[in-house]
Amino acid sequence: MSKRLHPLSSLLRAAASLAAAALAAIALAAPPGALPALNIAIEDTSVSGISSGGFMSVQMQVAHSGIVRGAGVVAGGPYYCAQDSVLKATTECSCTGAPTLSCKVGEASTAVPELVAATRAFQAEGRIDDPAQIARQRVVTVVGGKDALVPAAITRQLHGYYDAFGLPAAALKPVTLDAAGHTMPTTAYGGACGTTDEPYIGSCGFEAAHAILEWIYGPDVAPPRTTPTPAGRFVEFDQRAYIPATGFFSHLWGTGLDKTGWVYIPPACAAGERCRLHVVFHGCKQGQSFLPLRRPPDGGLYNGTTFVRNTGYDRWADTNRLVVLFPQAVSIPWKNPNGCWDWWGYTDAHYAALRHPRRHPDPQRARDDRAAGLGPPRLSAAVARAQPVWPSPGAWTIRKAGAAARRPTHAGRAAAMHGPARGSPHVLCRRALPPRPLRELQPRRRR
Repeated sequence: MSKRLHPLSSLLRAAASLAAAALAAIALAAPPGALPALNIAIEDTSVSGISSGGFMSVQMQVAHSGIVRGAGVVAGGPYYCAQDSVLKATTECSCTGAPTLSCKVGEASTAVPELVAATRAFQAEGRIDDPAQIARQRVVTVVGGKDALVPAAITRQLHGYYDAFGLPAAALKPVTLDAAGHTMPTTAYGGACGTTDEPYIGSCGFEAAHAILEWIYGPDVAPPRTTPTPAGRFVEFDQRAYIPATGFFSHLWGTGLDKTGWVYIPPACAAGERCRLHVVFHGCKQGQSFLPLRRPPDGGLYNGTTFVRNTGYDRWADTNRLVVLFPQAVSIPWKNPNGCWDWWGYTDAHYAALRHPRRHPDPQRARDDRAAGLGPPRLSAAVARAQPVWPSPGAWTIRKAGAAARRPTHAGRAAAMHGPARGSPHVLCRRALPPRPLRELQPRRRR
């Protein structure tokens, strides 16, 4: 006589089988690899971001003005606005400290003349590119009329900063969405446009990605992909190569850079055609590893790729030979709990520069001795340019193929608080595309 299993026993056996299958699948899944080698026109690099990512995009735009063609700043402010002070960052450059800290944002709260003077001093010390090159860029700013975290007054002071460095009025496109809160505007994805709440993506009938890319790259921008399915690929890559090896928890509590990031690669770029690069910095509480209070729209516990896949950049990338890089920041419990980019100094004292002044007192030598770095703000530079960038132990250096690598430079931080042609081909990542004499990223030995 055959034994009949109790229903609970059958359930437990089925669960055990499913668990074994899941473990086997995990064991077989390949970990994210390095960034692929791509034929990137570095001189056509552009950048954009929202909130802390907006301040971060301005930092990259200014510090790397020699290669940045343009910038899109959503709810962001002027370069070096915080002046190394989290208090200033959260009360005078934004209202993200409220209600605990009183908001002091006004029409002159960012002290633009001081920021302009500091920028010129950084350039004189060889710490950043010549800010005069901002005048050749194209910039679009986007701000919500109902944004109480980064009010419109901060954007207006950003315009004043640009004016001080000669950006023509015709090259600046200011966009104010009267009904929008603190949000990344999209055509139809996200929450109500006027709300300021996670995941800070709003259905506004206006796509910031479109406005930014069309303005930066001009009338040659082709219409976006019309099908919902991407023609290219979202590729997760290992960011740990850009993180200083300072200990077992360095990936979490040292730099603020997550273990992996994302890059969108259109078919033409994957096939080796020459492509442009656009770097997108998410805002606070928008990184893939952030655990929101409410379940994200796409399900799961963490944000995952909510920002990466739903802000519209890939639709324009497919038809315009544009690689889109989405670096990812991660929370640091006691100094960056919201997973922001560093725009006030939580990583080190050189967060707003691309090299340490003591390493390269001679600006010309600095220009010749470019080094790719590692911290949160440094990833984009490390994969995007062949000029000195932000640094760290175990950094990567960029050099011409066959040339001897020089010692990397140093510099450091990047982030922000959200509240409650014309040149030779370059490579994206470590390996050059043989047999062309492209530039390549090479790991340097630790001393």
